Formats: sequence, C-alpha cells, structure tokens
Amino acid sequence: MLLALDIGNTNIVLGVYEEGVLQAHWRIATERNKTVDQFALEVHNLLGFRGLTFAQIDAVIFSNVVPPLMDRAKELSSRYLGVEPLVVGENVDVGLPIHYQPPSEVGADRLVNAVAAMARCGQPVIVVDFGTATTVDVVSAEGAYLGGAIAPGIMISTQALFSHAARLPRIELALPPTAIGTNTVHAMQSGIMWGYVGLVRELVTRFRAELGTAAPVIATGGLCSVLGPETGVVDIVEPELTLRGLWLLYERHLRASRKA
Repeated sequence: MLLALDIGNTNIVLGVYEEGVLQAHWRIATERNKTVDQFALEVHNLLGFRGLTFAQIDAVIFSNVVPPLMDRAKELSSRYLGVEPLVVGENVDVGLPIHYQPPSEVGADRLVNAVAAMARCGQPVIVVDFGTATTVDVVSAEGAYLGGAIAPGIMISTQALFSHAARLPRIELALPPTAIGTNTVHAMQSGIMWGYVGLVRELVTRFRAELGTAAPVIATGGLCSVLGPETGVVDIVEPELTLRGLWLLYERHLRASRKA
C-alpha cells in the first residue's frame, strides 16, 4: 500500500492507495512543533481506525510546503514505516515544464494538483484550490505550468476580520440565505462566501481570455464542494485532487525505476 501525504500550512491530508484505489483518507491539523513520535502515533491511530497497520505500508510519497516538517516527515517514513520516502521536488520530478520564475518558488502542492488536473481534464486546464491560500493555477495547451494567482484563503480572511474588528463575531463558513445580509452573521457570510465566489469567477474569466480558450476548471481544497458549484465556472469538483496527483507521481516514478 502507498501512503500519500500533502503537508500544507493549515492541514495535512493523508491517503492510502492500493492498486490505484483510494482506500482511506484523513485531514489533520498542521502543528509545526509536533515531534516525529507524535506524528507517528497520530498516523498509526488513523490507520488503525480503518483496520490498517504500519506493516501494510510499503511506499510513501509526500509533498510539503512547511519546511520545519520536512525532516520529521522523512523520519516518520524511514524510522516507523521502514521505507525511504519519495519527496516531490527532491527525488520526484513532476515532469512539467515550469514557466514560473523562479521555478523553485512554486508550491509543491500546486504542481501536484496540476499533474492530477491534466490527467483528469487534459490540457489546457485551470485548477482552483480553496486552501490556506486560494490559488488559481494554469497549465497550457502544451502541458507547461504557466503560473496563476494567489489570494488569502477564506480562513485567513475570516480570522483577520474577527481579530481586527472588535464587534464582529466568529462565524460558520456557510452560504447565507440571501446575498443581502439582514444580520451581522449573514452579512459576514455574504461578504466572505459570495466575495470568494466572485474572486474565483473573475480570475478564471481573465485566465481564459489570456489563454484564448475556455479551458476546463477543476476545484479542490476544503470548501471546493460548497463554493465550486456556485462560481458558474468550475466544471469538476475533486476534493482529493492532491492525493490523486501524488499517486500518479508515484506510479510514474515506479515505471521509470523499472525501465532503469
């Protein structure tokens, strides 16, 4: 079985694949001060809930955008699982020409999403990720990663609003009953939720115009199932897109190793 991990700034998403089928997946909070032993215990318990054990994991691949957790993720794999991990950007090449400058500044998760989106939709393709940051990324018709846009994520924006406006409460991130909020909670939900719908719609519209084609759009990330359909421009909602991209990269690496 393959254990795939996407280590993000807010959450770590984990998934277990067997013969290309996602058997189980989880989302846990990213904690930069967590020791490797705590990390291992958490993964061990999650696997146990699904009747799985460390002994069944024979391969690990991960993407990471949190530098302090890089060594701990590697140690989790080597010490507790007994396998040398594949790391996107180190010993795993995503196989895409990268036009972003400098290429090293592109988050590993954005590239993994691009790989999965191309496999699902072909190219060109646009990927919207409702994560810690809301990102919109573009793959060209030639299969090159062009770049995109980065905006503060919904959680970051909501926290900033609550922290800097003394009379505004914490709210549930849900669509309000009407766009015209008739109380503070609904007014905040309208501004945040419909505001992000508009943000994504505008960026996709401009990206398509610059590409000169109505490229398909695939959405992922925590709120993709809620906001994606509301944008009117998202064609496919795929919450586990990053995990799928990690599995695809693992399979590509495996094939290349066999040929060598």
